[in-house]
Amino acid sequence: MVNLIWISLFLIGFIFAAINGTMDKVNEGIFQGAKEAVMICIGLISVLTFWLGLMRIAEKAGLLKALSRLMQPIVRKLFPDIPRDHPAMGYILSNISANLFGLGNAATPMGIKAMEELKKLNGGKSEASRSMITLLAINTASITLIPTTVISIRMQYGSVSPTEIVGTTIIATTCSTIGAILIDRYFYYRRTRKRV
Repeated sequence: MVNLIWISLFLIGFIFAAINGTMDKVNEGIFQGAKEAVMICIGLISVLTFWLGLMRIAEKAGLLKALSRLMQPIVRKLFPDIPRDHPAMGYILSNISANLFGLGNAATPMGIKAMEELKKLNGGKSEASRSMITLLAINTASITLIPTTVISIRMQYGSVSPTEIVGTTIIATTCSTIGAILIDRYFYYRRTRKRV
């Protein structure tokens, strides 16, 4: 379905540009966008390398384990269906830790691994379990303490103070995470009431 939407958007834009005689602007936009995308990716590689290196140092120093232990009581309440020592819990904690530091690219593989483990717990069913839905909601909203990717992009575009968004990011992502958890719980209890 998403592929059809993208193809439709492309075709509509192409036809609209042909009718209006602005194909030269479309070509210019395509090449300018491609150039900017490459520059952004190169800038992001350096920032991600730096923060992933710091996370590796934090892992070796035991800080990530301490953070995981600190978050475990909260995560246990959010995912009551997962057994205490199940591998999915470790992947979920790693995913949340990476998201806290704004490393969405590093969090994604952990989220995928957590989903694979949760699917095993769900008996391999194609229907999402309660824990899978909760993880998706939390991962999408995710509290972010240091928005490294956004800071990097702001630096590349010459922002005078690229880190000034940290405070508002913490507030916004905290609100979005609380909202995601509340909505997740509301629909879970509504679904369980219908079954009874």
